[in-house]
Formats: sequence, C-alpha cells, structure tokens
Amino acid sequence: MNTAVAKIYRYPVKGLSAQSLGGVTLAPGEGLPEDRRFAIIHGASGFDTSAPEWRPRKDFLMLAKNERLAALETDYDAGTGILTVKRNGRQVARGQITSATGRLLINQFIAAYMKGEIPGTPSLVEAPGVMFTDTPEKYVSIVNLGSVLDIERVVQAPVDPIRFRANLLLDGLEPWSEAKWIGQSIAIGDVVLKVVEPIERCAATEVNPVTATRDINIPLHLQRGYSHRNCGVYAKVIRGGAVAVGDPVQLIG
Repeated sequence: MNTAVAKIYRYPVKGLSAQSLGGVTLAPGEGLPEDRRFAIIHGASGFDTSAPEWRPRKDFLMLAKNERLAALETDYDAGTGILTVKRNGRQVARGQITSATGRLLINQFIAAYMKGEIPGTPSLVEAPGVMFTDTPEKYVSIVNLGSVLDIERVVQAPVDPIRFRANLLLDGLEPWSEAKWIGQSIAIGDVVLKVVEPIERCAATEVNPVTATRDINIPLHLQRGYSHRNCGVYAKVIRGGAVAVGDPVQLIG
C-alpha cells in the first residue's frame, strides 16, 4: 500500500483545538514548531513562573479532566502571537499571548469560562525551548488512520482522529502496522524520523472534539479489543527538512 501524510496538525496551546497545516519544516531533535508552546496552569499547579520548565500534564488544564475546552475553537498566528478564541463560530476572546497584556485577556476569558470547574485562577504560560507535551522529550506524534478505522469497528461508532491529538496522520497503512515500527526509522521526503515508543491513551480521547462531551471510553475499548491502550507512536526527528500533506512515507529500517 502507498503510505502518505494525510493531515498535519499542531496544538499551539495544550488542551485547546488543533490547527491544520499544509506543510511544516522539522528540525533534528525538535517537535513541530509552535506545537504545545503554551499551556494553561491552574491554581494547584506546581509550575514555577519564575523558573519555567516542563511539567507533567496534571499541572495544566487538559481534556482528560476539562472536557469543556473542546468546545472552544482557537487559531494562533505565529507571526503576530495572536490567539483568537471562538465558541459556536463567534469570537469570544483575542489576545497577543506572547505579551503579558495579551495573556491577561485570554486568562480572564478562561477564568470566566471554567469558573467553578478548576482550582484557583488559570494562567497561560510558556517556557522557552519547552514543548508542553506529555513527555519531556520533543517528539512528533504519529497516528495511522487505518488503526482509527479499526477502532471504529471495535466501538461500533465513528471515531474522529482528532481525539488522538497527533501531529501527523498517515493514510494507506494496514491497521496497527505502525506498532511494528518501534526502533525503526521512516522517511518523509528528506526528513528521517526514528520511531521510539507507542502512545498510551488516556481519558482525553473520551472527549468528542465536536460536542465536547465524553461519549466513547476509548482507553477501555482499546484494552478490551486489543489488550493494550496504545494508538499511535512517538518519533524523534533525526534529519530535518520540509514535510507536506501528500508526501509519501517509507519505512527505511
């Protein structure tokens, strides 16, 4: 089967919506530019704003606990640093989150939107050189659309691939063949990525990205259907370059 990149996504703010890209330039040892650059801490977070660094996901607002975030549509302009937040197609907040004033505008909106559902006051943060992914290492996350289709067979319902919040969605693969890539490398054009580990799925995947409700217990279905809770793999960029939608993907061993 011919394997190709079907979709490219980044998530500028951890827990908020995906941003679709036509192409991206990857650098060795780095993830997608601007991916998980920002996150939103809550009042019980151990994040130290005077010495920002990578922290575990429990320190941030996240879909695993805060499913209402999925009802927000966001767009981030990397050139201006402006984040636009919409709900039901209507703009509800906008701010330049690379500046203190702009972050304050977004913080005020999130505080009102999540009132009573999170401890303390939320605050949007960043840490230079850090990606607020679920691992301290900088990886590119990859999901096989064939595996997602097979999950639909198990749950007997449509499953939006966005539930898995991957960077690259691949088409043209047999279901679960990506699990055999662990320890091997793949080429996408001039880019080489080494596949390092499977991605174990959590309660975030239960959230429908359209309705913002928990409607399918994906981890439970994975465990019952496959005796594991994995969907997708993490890969490390070994050789950088440009990746675009439609680019062929080849296993190179």
